[in-house]
Amino acid sequence: MAAGILAANVARAAEPALELHFPNQKQVVPRSELLKNPAIRTIVIPEDVAYKRTMTYRALPLKAVVRNLEQAKAVQFKAQDGFVATLPASLLTGASQPWIAIETPNAPWPELKPGGHSAGAFYLVWLSPERSGVGPEQWPYQIASISAAQALPETHPQILPEPSLPKDSAEYRGLQVYSTHCASCHRINGGGEASIGPDLNLPFNPTEYFQPAFLRRYIRDPASVRSWSGMTMPGFPQTVISDPQLNDLLAYLRSMAQRKGEPKAAEAKAPAKN
Repeated sequence: MAAGILAANVARAAEPALELHFPNQKQVVPRSELLKNPAIRTIVIPEDVAYKRTMTYRALPLKAVVRNLEQAKAVQFKAQDGFVATLPASLLTGASQPWIAIETPNAPWPELKPGGHSAGAFYLVWLSPERSGVGPEQWPYQIASISAAQALPETHPQILPEPSLPKDSAEYRGLQVYSTHCASCHRINGGGEASIGPDLNLPFNPTEYFQPAFLRRYIRDPASVRSWSGMTMPGFPQTVISDPQLNDLLAYLRSMAQRKGEPKAAEAKAPAKN
């Protein structure tokens, strides 16, 4: 009897679970419980970002997983590998229809790379990404936790451009491009939550060591400039980052090269000492 109980406890401990961190919803939900949710459906994703083909999933609408989603300013998805996507709640409650795909134990998903892991056990997918311009960085997979969050500049002011610049300047528009497409993997001046890619300002900014034409090419198609084993950075074609948006992103990066060592969020909020 004791051995049976121990085995059951071990099995439960090994079961994938999704952590939820919201003001009125703090829980760890096992996969088996999510699969029993009455809102579970089978959905088809014609152009799946992770698998580059049509995929069929058992999935729940995000609003069936996260209660009171519309009350959050932003929602942060943390993956097991350090990837972090902070998405505005307005995107998650809009027309693009986000779902949490759940890898079932009896039908595991394919490996993303030979000998590697799948996109499971939890993966944010979109039924109509084109309706709100959802980009590839907004499909986090291998999700470990979902949390309420503030907009990135509010929690990490060191990523802000020069405050005297107009808020509709290229630099501030570029900050939005960076927050949407780059902050999932990178930090600026140590500001951010991601830990996959290098900091884009410390010790050096890419505008300082890339010729302008090659930096543009690198963002569009990294492997066309340099490639190495284990490379994970995706390319950003014009359908994801338009030419005007790329101009804004580069203006932002150039401006940040002049703003190294900006105070971290904790330091910026610390009271002045007498």
